[in-house]
Amino acid sequence: MENRAMPRPQRCEQFDPAEVGIVHVVQRCVRRTFLAGLDHASGRDYSFRKDWIRRRMEALASVFAVDVLSYAIMSNHMHQILRNRPDVCAQWTDEDVAIRWLRVFPGRRMEEHLAEPTENDVQMLVRNKERLAEVRSRLSDISWFMRALAEPIARMANKQDECTGRFWEGRFKAQRIVDEAGLLACSMYVDLNPVRAAMSETPETSPHTSAYDRIEARKGERIPSAAFDLKPIPTEKAGREIRKTPVEALQQKRKAKRRNPTGKRIRRDEWLSPLTLRESDLSNEPQMHTKGFRSSDRGFLNIRWSDYKRLLDWTAAQAVVNQAGKLPERLAKTLSEIGIEASMWRDLVWDWQKYFGKTSCIGRPDSLKADAERTGRHHHRGQVQAAGCFG
Repeated sequence: MENRAMPRPQRCEQFDPAEVGIVHVVQRCVRRTFLAGLDHASGRDYSFRKDWIRRRMEALASVFAVDVLSYAIMSNHMHQILRNRPDVCAQWTDEDVAIRWLRVFPGRRMEEHLAEPTENDVQMLVRNKERLAEVRSRLSDISWFMRALAEPIARMANKQDECTGRFWEGRFKAQRIVDEAGLLACSMYVDLNPVRAAMSETPETSPHTSAYDRIEARKGERIPSAAFDLKPIPTEKAGREIRKTPVEALQQKRKAKRRNPTGKRIRRDEWLSPLTLRESDLSNEPQMHTKGFRSSDRGFLNIRWSDYKRLLDWTAAQAVVNQAGKLPERLAKTLSEIGIEASMWRDLVWDWQKYFGKTSCIGRPDSLKADAERTGRHHHRGQVQAAGCFG
């Protein structure tokens, strides 16, 4: 009998903008070349582009109804764990939706005039109810979040390299995460990507990761916020500025404002979703964020940061499989409580590609089976392979 590969799942099977879901996303540079790191062929170092990506991600977290749970930006690809939040988006006023959309997608007219969204622009979109409903749906859509992240980075890189063509390799890979065991393991895998790739030795020396941001934030580090300014400017003021200000001066003004649109400084991790679930997070309330840096204040793991950090450090140190140490009892208990076989934890994170590299879904076998049935499948690829890692 012919052995056919399972078809790639459709996006609608992995996440729905109208339903809260958590997805592991991987976006690779074209031909997996080092377009955001040190190019060994040419000797040119493009590592500064990692800052472009991180800043853009931080900015988008302030306008989209998408929580960034974890991330790692590597030299030729990036990982994110994203949670879409239609429940948060539903709480925004029509004016909130309009200004958020126009900040990210200002439209050709505003781009040509180098203007910012005005009160009149916002009201025009608000009055177009059909268009507004479409925009509201897109603001909680992970595909639109990734589009808004990837396209500007590609344009900037191509302009710098004086070339055209693709920067990213096709559409991003998405894996639905269906339980807490899968979420903890995937988050740890993402945070430890630079250590696994031998780019750094510890999470403390792994910039451009969510773990690094959380570690530095607890040391008191504050940075200029990349969040969008969510206040439209008065229409008359915008008109006067365009008429009286030279184009070059407008360009310089917008460039300066992009570095710190709101003029605020924030804790380095304040744009990320809080790591620890609180008791209030277990309610059906959306836990809306009100300071303008992220969509919600909801955590995502039933584990304290101190325990997550201990587990992160222990796992980072287990580079050689036959020299792996014994997991501390407290951490082993934490893993077993959520259904992970403690003795397999090192293998699960360090050999992630073996267990979940080709799957469309991440979690315990029973959770994968339930999700497969939800989408009319018998099972998910890799379901049996990962079974030994879970209790």
